[in-house]
Amino acid sequence: MRVLWEKEIDASEIVVSPRPVWKCRACAMYGKRPSCPPHVPDWREAREWVKHFRKSLLVKFEIEVEDFENEKRKAILYLLNKEKELFKEGHIYAMALFPGSCNLCDDCPFERGEVCRFPTKVRPSVDAIGIEIGNLVRIDFSESVLYGMVLIE
Repeated sequence: MRVLWEKEIDASEIVVSPRPVWKCRACAMYGKRPSCPPHVPDWREAREWVKHFRKSLLVKFEIEVEDFENEKRKAILYLLNKEKELFKEGHIYAMALFPGSCNLCDDCPFERGEVCRFPTKVRPSVDAIGIEIGNLVRIDFSESVLYGMVLIE
């Protein structure tokens, strides 16, 4: 995993709608991970929530597709670390949003109906709460990339 860029954007540029959430329904992880619908706030609540942030840090990660799960895990840990740094700088409501479903564990106990091992680390995915990432970046399907963000008050 390599960070290609970090870009601070005005939170008012973030579009939240039901469209990404409906796409989630076609994903094999739908309903299986704590970062996915229906275990996260719905898009209406998320839209209201996002209005209370001034800016967001959008992060583009380049990944090796052959090692997707490990690469995504590194991106998630990077975002959680960035959230922690921002918190220490006084941004007490900074909140990371994952690029897709949580994969902090190699074997997710939540999928088996058990308790999540890392409930204080799990964050919703960008899509799961309805953020239209395509309104913020030009999606190029020839790239092996993931996008995550950290909302900042």
